[in-house]
Amino acid sequence: MTWSIVVRDPRTGLFGIAVASRFFAVGALVPHASRHGAVATQALVNPTYGPRGLRLLAEGVAPEMVVATLVGLDAGREHRQLHLVDAEGRSARWTGLACVDWAGHLAENGVSLAGNMLAGPAVLEATLETWLARRDLPLVARLIAAMRAGEARGGDRRGKQSAAILVQGQEPWPRLSLRVDDHPEPLDELERLYRVAKERFLPFAGVYPKHERDPGIFDRAEIERRIAAPNADDPEL
Repeated sequence: MTWSIVVRDPRTGLFGIAVASRFFAVGALVPHASRHGAVATQALVNPTYGPRGLRLLAEGVAPEMVVATLVGLDAGREHRQLHLVDAEGRSARWTGLACVDWAGHLAENGVSLAGNMLAGPAVLEATLETWLARRDLPLVARLIAAMRAGEARGGDRRGKQSAAILVQGQEPWPRLSLRVDDHPEPLDELERLYRVAKERFLPFAGVYPKHERDPGIFDRAEIERRIAAPNADDPEL
């Protein structure tokens, strides 16, 4: 019911996940990330894969062993699809034999793709090709461009409904989390939300405390300066 791309951006160390589906609120359960890695769990989704997978990555378990552990304990594994990337850019994935065609996965260094109920393998191929080709774009724009390429090759064969993007850095909260739960053109709406986020939200998010000993920035003149020049402080998003 879904296709997704999971990446670790080598320029910034940020993790990114983009996902789209002909299913309501795909962003609610599919994407999961922490400073240790990023996980997408889909098809007949097992929501426990996300937090359990991130916990294993935090313990230093290699991606292939994380996947083997999660699906090995799951009697419904043949109906599941799972893929992930760790902090070193290593990836691993699983597509159960009972996932609805077309279903499969692809990977390159630092990037993993998986999908089911797709128009065909060209959806993932086009998504990956565009991701690799558009290194000129900042992370979120690059993810959206990649998903648009996959949609142009048929995307979810049932149609469109929802989409989401999750970006995670070293902080314990997401750098950016955008969800379109129900929309006739979810990628268009996702891109609109991204434009709105760049106006004030992303510059403002740059002033947050990063940990318990960091007070962050609370000088309002500095905050307004950052908002007035939104791309100066976080150009990679």
